[in-house]
Amino acid sequence: MNSTSPRRISTAVLPGAAAAAAAVLPAYLLHWLFPWLPVLTAAVLLGLLAANLPGVSAAVAGPLKPGLSKAAKTLMRAGIVLLGLKVSLVDIAGLGWLALLLIVVLVAAAFGGTYLVCRAFRLPGDEPLLIASGFSICGVSAIGAIAAARRVRHEDTVVPIALVTLCGTLAIGVLPLLASLLDLPAETFGIWAGASVHDVGQVVATAQTAGTTALAAAVVVKLARVVLLAPAAAAAGLIGRKAARGEDTAGKLPPLVPLFVLGFLALILVRTTGVLPDGVLSAAAVVQEIFFAASLFALGAGVRFRMLFASGTRAVGAALVSWFLIGSLGLALALLLSR
Repeated sequence: MNSTSPRRISTAVLPGAAAAAAAVLPAYLLHWLFPWLPVLTAAVLLGLLAANLPGVSAAVAGPLKPGLSKAAKTLMRAGIVLLGLKVSLVDIAGLGWLALLLIVVLVAAAFGGTYLVCRAFRLPGDEPLLIASGFSICGVSAIGAIAAARRVRHEDTVVPIALVTLCGTLAIGVLPLLASLLDLPAETFGIWAGASVHDVGQVVATAQTAGTTALAAAVVVKLARVVLLAPAAAAAGLIGRKAARGEDTAGKLPPLVPLFVLGFLALILVRTTGVLPDGVLSAAAVVQEIFFAASLFALGAGVRFRMLFASGTRAVGAALVSWFLIGSLGLALALLLSR
């Protein structure tokens, strides 16, 4: 009986995993048809649509559910590991110690401010922590890492992920418009985008509207924020271990740092050495986006609209206030570093 269990598990997982993989193509197609719509946002929307359409929802909640749950967890973590190949410590060090210190202060202020805003809006459970992590550090990747460190169910990450993708998508259109009205130089705008926008892909989409100078500044500042994913996950893991030890000393403690976060750190070191050719790095970036798209579809497919709207109105309000907060902090940083 035990010998057949792995086969039964794999058989149950395969249909849902295949559905998550198949959803990547229409997500890219939507992005191609509507360039303002990021692939990851499209993937979340397709998942929500699948979870709530009559007929399709029955399959999503039934035979496809084991595979979708597995894909949401596994592919998210694999994507976070590959994110490390985008981060070069040499490039980040080139910002200088003052800029790095100010970026750390920015992230801490954005995290603390967003957490307090979410608490003020009475968001339930770990939503304030996950939203604060996603908004202040690196979007979906930070939410996935902190959720793993805190052992949050992946179903409970959907609202934070939906909000971070929503606000990141808004930034692609709003920040360039504001930069034009404020007559910001390209480099200043790039720093602002890198300091304020959530996911790396959203930063690129926002900053490239002002040219290569803005894009270069945005990417380096954003990746300096991404590096903080590891210490943030370690802090969340440490708090989680203390809470678990206090509640049940006989229970298994959560990891201090999830294994995939260590993989993320390892690939940062590989990227920093410069041993990998540009072709490999470009291919890894595409694979990472595909992993995230499949994972986000699977997450969206696990949520009914009635669940999403349980705290949705308050959550959207909290997200918009937090988005304004981090945008203001990022603009202040950009103006300070550009002086």
